[in-house]
Amino acid sequence: MTPDTRPDRDAFNLEDSNRTQNPHFDSVLAARLSRRGLLRAGAGVAATGLLGATNLTGCATQGAAPAAGALATRLGFEAVPKSLADTVIVPPGYRVDVVYALGDPLAPGVPAFRNDGTDTDFDRRAGDHHDGMEWFGLDAAGKPATGGATRGLIAMNHEATTDEKLSSFFLHADGGGSTLPRRAAEVDKELLVHGLSVVEVGVEGGRWTYRQISPWNRRVTTLSDAVIHGPARGSEHLVTRFSPDGTRARGTLNNCGSGKTPWGTYASGEENWFGYFSRDARDNERRGRNDKSVVALNRYGRPAGAPSRHGWESAGTDDRYARWNNGATGADARNDYRNEMNTFGYIVEIDPYDPTKPVHKRTALGRLGHENVTFARPVPGQPIVAYMGDDARNEYIYKFVSQARWDARDAQATDRLAVGDKYLDQGTLFVAKFREDGTGEWIELSMRNPIVAANPDFEFRSDAEVAIFTRLAADAVGATKMDRPEWAGVNPRNGEVYITLTNNSNRTVDGDTGADAANPRVYQDMKGSRASNGNVNGHIVRLAQRQPTDAAFRWDIYLMAAEAGADAGRVNLSGLTDANDLSSPDGLVFSPSTGICWIETDDGAYTDVTNCMLLAALPGQVGDGGRRTLSYRRGDGSEKRVDTHLGRPQTEATLKRFLVGPRGAEITGWCESPDGRTMFVNIQHPGENTKMADVRDPAKYESQWPANAGYGAGQRPRSATIAITRIDGGRIGT
Repeated sequence: MTPDTRPDRDAFNLEDSNRTQNPHFDSVLAARLSRRGLLRAGAGVAATGLLGATNLTGCATQGAAPAAGALATRLGFEAVPKSLADTVIVPPGYRVDVVYALGDPLAPGVPAFRNDGTDTDFDRRAGDHHDGMEWFGLDAAGKPATGGATRGLIAMNHEATTDEKLSSFFLHADGGGSTLPRRAAEVDKELLVHGLSVVEVGVEGGRWTYRQISPWNRRVTTLSDAVIHGPARGSEHLVTRFSPDGTRARGTLNNCGSGKTPWGTYASGEENWFGYFSRDARDNERRGRNDKSVVALNRYGRPAGAPSRHGWESAGTDDRYARWNNGATGADARNDYRNEMNTFGYIVEIDPYDPTKPVHKRTALGRLGHENVTFARPVPGQPIVAYMGDDARNEYIYKFVSQARWDARDAQATDRLAVGDKYLDQGTLFVAKFREDGTGEWIELSMRNPIVAANPDFEFRSDAEVAIFTRLAADAVGATKMDRPEWAGVNPRNGEVYITLTNNSNRTVDGDTGADAANPRVYQDMKGSRASNGNVNGHIVRLAQRQPTDAAFRWDIYLMAAEAGADAGRVNLSGLTDANDLSSPDGLVFSPSTGICWIETDDGAYTDVTNCMLLAALPGQVGDGGRRTLSYRRGDGSEKRVDTHLGRPQTEATLKRFLVGPRGAEITGWCESPDGRTMFVNIQHPGENTKMADVRDPAKYESQWPANAGYGAGQRPRSATIAITRIDGGRIGT
């Protein structure tokens, strides 16, 4: 998720706490081993062996296993033009149905959504800000079926709310309170619209619709039961008044991208959760300024005195409000919620087919601003491998390798969360280091790594602490700061990994976040009279490995996002045209049925020209382009040259625009029916630039979608899921 441009919301939506000056990995290793004398203490392991350094000669990528002849070889649709209209535009020959929107009832007896700010019961309605989602098929009898294409479950994230001045104003009749303390009734709504939902959908009368009454329908909110799994379970850093033994938590929060596990469960990423918590200006003194918890809170975006996004902690003394104050206010952690923030920031897993099971928080995959998680094709006898991005400026890209090796029989198991325990509770987490020569290395984050174990800046005592304070471990090993790593996807043609880097206003020519090979662009972009600097439009990087478990990789930049008219020598380096230019790539998913790469945008830089969009791509492979040198003038007049590795230029045959959304909306979330004939996409926060003062006047709404498309009551804009089909019944995009 990319935040909008409102300055009062930026601090809550886009964490920016990485102040490390990461030198080259080799110098980090030498300095820290020498400083702590770790080798003399008997660690007895060579760094290159520990980190699995691999010769890259002849590096080829482990391929996926697509169905023979199934993958698309051309993009068979007419490119959609850019648009500022308040509607969803798709190519000729396609149809859009609105399926499931904020407030839709999910249980018997829940009234139809009035959409006027008076609705309640949000634990039995669709949540807000639809985001990542996955498809889970049902057969005609309503039983789980991997091939079900006309009836199924969609599991999805409800990331956040459209808000200004504390209040989620479209949820409340008068726009809600804009000062502290917050009204409890308003906070109660806001607590429930976050989280996840599972909803049954199907075809009725030739159109896709959701089913209000289904045994599978489910909401998970900030108040739902959750169980801590993995190395952090029982850690002293997870002890709270609610869970004195550090094994339980409540709910999930700010869920962004998603992933589907090889054993058929739903995995969701907790992203910008840090901004929901508050601690007062004296909290550092109570904890002790040198206490490691203070170091961690600062690194995770919660300095003392930082206000919370919604002020939920101010609504009363009940636990459901008090838990959002993570100050050290009691005698110890069992008497307050100083550690509550540590229970968020994980990949969480649910089984959409089993609404009786609680959320499982998978701490082995690290605690960060998780965008999504994507899995390499599972290979019998080999570990499960997952890729993840930490969506904040100057954060990192991660990989998880399971300890257990894949048994194909687990794909048919009925206790799917137990299978998740097997593969996701034990394993090794790695962080990416990119080198200028187009190679890179996955660096281990565990107490087996001497750099982590001997880190002088934050004393790690266990792998539980590495799991909870992952960013600090990644800082220690000199990981490469990236331009906001968001969604990751694995190309079914060749197994290469694609990661969107949405943008970075902190990227400069020199300094802590100076231009480098993997993040090479620094430029100015004008939106009217307003200038934006840094890497304004973002890019997409891709990685090739011989095997997903390898420590070594090759990389290049698949796509430099840019406006078509931007300088071709400095900005529009991928040769984009009016048919395929874009800004701020965010969501990225490869279709399992066609192999098309679907790229979604969440942009604020180009929205004076076009609303956000969805593009289809047929990407090549790492190394299909060449080396490129960018030259910059420093402040002292000297020249800085940055060498990078850029994929082949794009044409309308390899990349073109498929959809443009309504005003103010992010395009996000993607899944499809197994036959590839229906594609589901989420339209998130249409009209988000509406002002709170205008909540009673529909004429002043930035958007009135989907009401203006004939869906539902009222005129307040609503996040919603759409189904896209071809009128001739063919596969999408081909």
